[in-house]
Amino acid sequence: MSRTESERRIDYVEFPATDLEATKRFFKTVFGWTFQDWGPSYAAFDDGRMTGGFRAAEAVAPGGPLVILYAADLEAMRAAVKAAGGIIVEDIFAFPGGRRFHFADPNGNVLSVWSDA
Repeated sequence: MSRTESERRIDYVEFPATDLEATKRFFKTVFGWTFQDWGPSYAAFDDGRMTGGFRAAEAVAPGGPLVILYAADLEAMRAAVKAAGGIIVEDIFAFPGGRRFHFADPNGNVLSVWSDA
């Protein structure tokens, strides 16, 4: 995507991480993301459509924007999140147009996964 096409669109998402190696392992295992390390305190990710990063942090404060991922098989993704050490903070629920659940990654960042109804 050119800079003109990127104008006024989400371009990058960055999360704090208290354990970069555990974070990379979790997101690679569950979602298949790839990583590029930029020194010992930063790892950029690519999910195949969007890029972002994890920066080393002393602690993670809950809150902030909710990043929502998509999965065709919501139950399988929920199981994968749990198997990789994620914590389900809000179990699967319906909303107009679909269903979703919220989980905490190894650092305590809360994200969501949604699927069509």
